[in-house]
Amino acid sequence: MTVNQIQNHFVRLLFCFVLCCFGINSGVAQEQQSSVENESKTATIEKIIANLNTEISELSKNLPTVSGEEHDAIQLRLYHKNEALRDNISKAIDGELLDPSTLSTMVKNQLKYTNSAIIYIAKKVNTNVKNIDKAALEDKLGMLASYRELQEFLDLMYQWSWQNEHWLMQMGIEPALSRTKLAEKFVNRMNVLSASVEYFDQQKHSVQLQLSQSPESEKAALQIKQLVVKQRLEIAIDSLSALSKIAEKMGVETASYRQLIFETTGNITVDILDADVLWAIALQAGESALKWLGNSAPQFFFQIFLLILVLLVANALAKLTRKIVSRTVTTKNLNLSQLMQDFFVSMSGKMVWVIGILIGLAQIGLDLAPVLTGFGIAGIIIGLALQDSLSNLAAGMMLLIYRPFDVGDFVHAGGVDGKVCHMSLVNTTIRTFDNQIIIVPNNKIWGDVIKNVTHERTRRVDMVFGIGYGDDLLKAEKVLNDIIAQHEKILETPEPNIKVHTLNTSSVDFIVRPWVQTEDYWDVYWDITKEVKLRFDKEGISIPFPQQDVHLHMTKQPRSELEEGQA
Repeated sequence: MTVNQIQNHFVRLLFCFVLCCFGINSGVAQEQQSSVENESKTATIEKIIANLNTEISELSKNLPTVSGEEHDAIQLRLYHKNEALRDNISKAIDGELLDPSTLSTMVKNQLKYTNSAIIYIAKKVNTNVKNIDKAALEDKLGMLASYRELQEFLDLMYQWSWQNEHWLMQMGIEPALSRTKLAEKFVNRMNVLSASVEYFDQQKHSVQLQLSQSPESEKAALQIKQLVVKQRLEIAIDSLSALSKIAEKMGVETASYRQLIFETTGNITVDILDADVLWAIALQAGESALKWLGNSAPQFFFQIFLLILVLLVANALAKLTRKIVSRTVTTKNLNLSQLMQDFFVSMSGKMVWVIGILIGLAQIGLDLAPVLTGFGIAGIIIGLALQDSLSNLAAGMMLLIYRPFDVGDFVHAGGVDGKVCHMSLVNTTIRTFDNQIIIVPNNKIWGDVIKNVTHERTRRVDMVFGIGYGDDLLKAEKVLNDIIAQHEKILETPEPNIKVHTLNTSSVDFIVRPWVQTEDYWDVYWDITKEVKLRFDKEGISIPFPQQDVHLHMTKQPRSELEEGQA
């Protein structure tokens, strides 16, 4: 080994030694710091607990000397002080900050306080319940606030009693009550609460039934009773929920209590996801279903069969009614428009369907009187809310009655030109000439001018053609007569009318007015216009167009003025 290697090895050893020393010193320093912090926490906890014990002792001495509301006020103050004391005891136990014997004494004192508090609050609850039962109905609502507070205090004392026993077990001390006795204590309390929940839930449904059947004069009192029952039910449910959560920590089976809470409130919480609760609900649902199948299923299925049968008969009758009405309205004697025919056919089938549905609902035991009454009230409300729609409905009825147009007619109505494709009682669908669909409210159509282009079977095509002043007038007239006579779609009667109409500013105008079938209007219009241009060009007849001649006149100025201008 060389000298350099020996030096490097020595340096490494020295470096490791320094690190080890630093680590040891650092660990010692941390332990010392932790010890100081624990001593500081212990001193703080001891001081806080000593102060709270002193305050509790002084308040307890004053209890025998007062009564009534003052006694309750001191009890409330004691509760808050004891709650703060318990928080510090919990910190001391979790952090092992105080002597075990001191902590044991404190917990045992808490046991005594909790047991006496449970007895005291339970008596107050019983007294409060008796006063509520004796009080007048309108006074009960005001008394339920204090009743709720007492129940919450009692639930908290039960929680504290479990926490006391848990503290003793945490410190390795034998609990005052065995696990079985403590569980029995909670089970007895939860049995009382579950019975209260079932009772008040039954009372709630009973009061609701009375409300639905009672006259208006008795409903005010029943509504107050309903509020009282609902609040007492909520108080019992809240207490049962709070105690079941604590009991579950002790290993007590609480699935039946949580099931009762779910069935009463219908609220889905995390508790309902428990397998035992779900299984209990499923079992009860299965038992209820089997019981229902045994008692009511035959009658129920028979009613469903009757409902389906009535609906099938109604469907067949609706089809038959539509056929009969369709044949009736299409007879020539009635002379109904296509719109009116469609309306009668559609409404007849729908009326049969409505009657069939009502009869079917009556077969399954539904009382139709409230339903019809509800429809009447709803009709009034909807009528007030939909005044514009009702106006369109009335306009649609007027259009059906007076028949200004029919399906397939080309009309100008509501500011729209096009072919009528469909019409309902509320609006009319018009297809424009460029194949757009426009839906126009009937109220707008009926309140405006309606022009039906295709209502009549024949139409007159009005055209105007001009020739120049220098052209042969009689020749032009003969050409026009030849064009009209040769077109196969122009009717002979009424006779076409070709006359010199106007001596215009730059042309002599002829009116050409042949009669055609309505569907041939545009074909004739375009054919004649094209043929007139071709024949006029062939015959040398001009078709003038607007033009203007501009003439300029120069004025002569006197010589003297011209010379002055040059100067």
